[in-house]
Amino acid sequence: MSQFHPIIYVRGYAMTASEIADTVSMPYMGFNLGATKVRQSWDGSVYKQVFESPMMRLMKDYGYTDAFSDGAEIDRDITNKTVVIYRYYDQADRDFGDGKPLSIPAAALQLRDLILNVRQHLCGEDKALLAEFRVHLVAHSMGGLVCRCLLQNDGISTPAVREIVDKVFTYATPHNGIEMAGINVPSFLGLWDINNFNRETMADYLSLDGKPERVDSLDGKFDPDRFFCLVGTNQQDYGAAKGVSKWLAGKMSDGLVAIENATVQGAPRAFVYRSHSGPYGIVNSEDGYQNMVRFLFGDVRVDGVLDVESLPLPPSVEKARKEGRRVRASYYFEATVSPRGARSFRLTERRRETFSAVLRKFDEMMKPKQAGLNSARSPMLFSTFLDSSKITVDRGRTLVMTVELAVSATDYFVDGALWTEHRVEGEYLYRDTLTLKMTPAGDGWNLRYVTTDEHWSERGGSKAESDGDSYLIPLSSRKGFGAQLRMTLQRRT
Repeated sequence: MSQFHPIIYVRGYAMTASEIADTVSMPYMGFNLGATKVRQSWDGSVYKQVFESPMMRLMKDYGYTDAFSDGAEIDRDITNKTVVIYRYYDQADRDFGDGKPLSIPAAALQLRDLILNVRQHLCGEDKALLAEFRVHLVAHSMGGLVCRCLLQNDGISTPAVREIVDKVFTYATPHNGIEMAGINVPSFLGLWDINNFNRETMADYLSLDGKPERVDSLDGKFDPDRFFCLVGTNQQDYGAAKGVSKWLAGKMSDGLVAIENATVQGAPRAFVYRSHSGPYGIVNSEDGYQNMVRFLFGDVRVDGVLDVESLPLPPSVEKARKEGRRVRASYYFEATVSPRGARSFRLTERRRETFSAVLRKFDEMMKPKQAGLNSARSPMLFSTFLDSSKITVDRGRTLVMTVELAVSATDYFVDGALWTEHRVEGEYLYRDTLTLKMTPAGDGWNLRYVTTDEHWSERGGSKAESDGDSYLIPLSSRKGFGAQLRMTLQRRT
C-alpha cells in the first residue's frame, strides 16, 4: 500500500460574520497562508525566513495537487496525492448557504460524506482499490474536534468508515476544551458557537459517557498512535480580539488553547514556539510543516523517556535534609529535538521559558508508592517521527538527530519555607546536547550517541546498550545527577 494518501484539510473556528466571510473567500481556507517572520530568541529579535505555506510545500516537496479545476471542486482526477479542502463554512455564508454555521456533528457528518466522495472519485467500483483506500486528516483548532466527532460519534460513523482514516494530525486543537481566566467556557454561551468548547457539550458530541472531568480521550474508537497533536507554546504573539484572548488564556497557552488541553491521551505530540494563528502561527510555520510530513510520510518513530536514578540536592539543602528537616522540590525536564540538517526549525521544544517543560515531583519518580503510584512516573521527553527517504546518498542509512536536555529544580522548600540560602537562579542539575545516530541492523538498530557539549558530533560515539525493545543511554553530571535515557525505535508500515 502506498504511503501517500489524499489529504483532507479541516480548518479551524471562525467566530464573527466577517471572519466567516474572509474564510469562505479563500480557496484553501488558510492552508495556503505562509509566513516570513521567525522568532530567533527569547529577547524578541526576529529574522526573516520565507515559508511558502503547507499547501505550496506539499506541492513542491511531494507532488501533491489540489482538487480544484475550472472553478469547481473535485472536478479533476483525484489521486493519492491530492489535497482536498473541506469547506464546511460555505453554508454559513449567505451567498452559498443559509448563513448559519454547521454544528460540529453536522460538520462531522459532511466530512464523512466528503471522505466517501473522494473514495468514489479515486476508486470507482474497483473492489481492490476500495479496500486499500485511505485518507489523511489534517486539522487546525476546532477542525480537530470535527475530526474527533467523526471518529468517536457512533451516530455519525462506523468502524468501517474510521478504518478509512489512516492518520490524523491536529494543530492547536482544544482537545480538552477552552478556558478563559481558568474557567471552561460555559455551555449556555451560544453566541458565535463558543459553547462548542465547553466540556459538557464536547462530551455529548464526542459520545463520551457521563460527565467526564476531561474530554481528551479517543475512547477506544481510534488508535492514538495514528493521531498526532502539535501544541503551540507562544502566547505573546497571538493578536486576536485585540490581545484580550492571550491575556485570558494565560502564559501556558498558544494565546487561545492551554498547553495542557491541546493533546489527546496516549497520542504522540510535539511542542513548538508558535501562536494559535497570525504571523507567528502554528499552521503557517516550518515547525508545523516538518512535524506534519514526518508523521504522515515518515517511516521511523523515536520515543525518549528519562528514567531518573539520582536527584542531588545543593549542599546546604542536603545538610538540612540530613538534620532531619523536611525538604520538598519538583523538577523541570527540558528537551529540544532537531533532525540533521534542520536550520530553521525544531521538531519539538519543551522549555521552562515557554512553560512547556515536563514537571515532575520528587516522589513521583523516586518514591512512587509514597505518591500513590504503582511505578515511577518517568518524564516522557519526546515522540519524534523521522523519514529515512530524506537521507542523502553520501550519508548511507544512518538517521541523525540532536536532543538538547536540561534538568533543573523548582524552588526548594525546607520545613515548608522557601530556601533562599546560596540560591542561584538558572542553576541546572544536568545540561548537555546529545547527537543520536541510528542505523538499521537486522531486526533492530545500532544506536550510537555523542555528548556534544564536550565532544565533536562527528566522532563515532558510544554504543547504546540494548534492553529488550529499548536502548539505554546513561546520563550523569558531576553534581550527582544520574539517569538513563530510554529510547525505543519503531519502523512504521
